[in-house]
Amino acid sequence: MAIFSYRATTVDGTITEGVIEAIDERTAADRLKNAGVIPLKIAEPKEGIKKRMFSRSPKGDLLTFTTELSALLVAGLPLDRSLNILAEISESKEMKEIVKSILKSIREGSSFSDALTKHPRIFPRLYINMVRAGEAGGVLDVVLDKLNEFLESTAELKEHIFSAMIYPVILVFAGGVSITILLLYVLPKFSAIFAEMGTTLPLPTQVVITLSGAVASYWWAGFLGAVAGWIAFKNYIKTDAGRYAWDSFKLRMAGDIIRKVETARFARTLGTLLKSGVPLLQALNNSKDTINNRVIASAIDVVSRGAKEGKGIALPLANVNVLPPLALSMIKVGEETGQLDTMLLKVASTYEKSLRIAIKRFVSFLEPAMILGMGLVIGFIVFAMLMAIFSITNLPV
Repeated sequence: MAIFSYRATTVDGTITEGVIEAIDERTAADRLKNAGVIPLKIAEPKEGIKKRMFSRSPKGDLLTFTTELSALLVAGLPLDRSLNILAEISESKEMKEIVKSILKSIREGSSFSDALTKHPRIFPRLYINMVRAGEAGGVLDVVLDKLNEFLESTAELKEHIFSAMIYPVILVFAGGVSITILLLYVLPKFSAIFAEMGTTLPLPTQVVITLSGAVASYWWAGFLGAVAGWIAFKNYIKTDAGRYAWDSFKLRMAGDIIRKVETARFARTLGTLLKSGVPLLQALNNSKDTINNRVIASAIDVVSRGAKEGKGIALPLANVNVLPPLALSMIKVGEETGQLDTMLLKVASTYEKSLRIAIKRFVSFLEPAMILGMGLVIGFIVFAMLMAIFSITNLPV
């Protein structure tokens, strides 16, 4: 038996906090529901402290908001009542005002998704589109539950990546400082000595000294060029053509991971909507809006046209060739057996698991690659200087 801390609310909005003993979180939630309260947060005490620290960020506020709203809707409370409770219990002053603003918009006749669009800093486009899809299918509580799982897994993955990257980032920073000192301070002194001697230096040494002089003389131009290039790039990808070209480039460079991400999102949304009785064409259009990559989203437009012509979705998806082969095979089987919604949810689960493995592999590869790259750069500079010293003293290399 483990001890869990919890935060719960009654139907009238009264908040209760405490601890409960249970085998796992699900059992703790069931015990709280049997006691007549709606559990909002259940965690081990240390984890609860960690989540409160994390919730100080906007993304942490979003996770807390989604978790609590999902719990209230699943418990059967209407949306406006649920939002009213969240506005009263929110620990973040900013989030409290945002929830009040959303509630006001809904009472004035806006949909929940339209109310969220007024706060783009907190609610990303994917989140809003998922909510819009849930509203269209009448499965907002289910979609919020899936969004909660998605946000939690994303936070866990980011924490894993952050932990894994601490060591290589420190090494890269230290290596960058070392290279800067070598290029701007140490090498100019050596180059002055070599110039006085008038000896012919080895090619690697000439390359390093030339690079040192260029960095010392034109570092400001490189800095300004980098800033200007970044601004131009950001403006370019804001255009439709630029975003499409950038998404196409990302597909070529990291196609496996991107396809798994988009496949999981598309299949999860489409499967949930179909299972809730949303017509196929409407479900396809709503699911397309959850895809971030423009190349894949454009391909789904072709699939929608094929579905309108009575071709289903398996054949058009195979023709556009943007989803992984396994996903296409599973979708085809689901369509043939009349269980497309169920098979799409299985596709989503499969690729969500596969995505976690793929990203962990990538991080495991990136860490030694960064260390090796920095070591090669520093090693080349040191080797070039040693070659020059050996050539001056006529010692064999």
